[in-house]
Amino acid sequence: MDPVALIIFLAIGAVAGLLAGMLMKGRGFGIVGNMIVGVIGSFIGGFLFSAVGVGAGGGLLGSIITAVVGAVVLLFVISLVKRAT
Repeated sequence: MDPVALIIFLAIGAVAGLLAGMLMKGRGFGIVGNMIVGVIGSFIGGFLFSAVGVGAGGGLLGSIITAVVGAVVLLFVISLVKRAT
């Protein structure tokens, strides 16, 4: 992966994490934590969309949608684990 693609990937993950933190009120981890959740969530979203066989579309908007869905799922799972402990 070239450096420009890595920077774009991290930027999309950061935006997705911030959006997911806004969508899941009270379940965020602050700005930096939500950015990390967004980057991890982009992997989860990509896996979920490919497992279902549905694409969110191409380009920047599709990537952000995929990453936001993955980040929301990750925040939901983390909230369940935190509640159980």
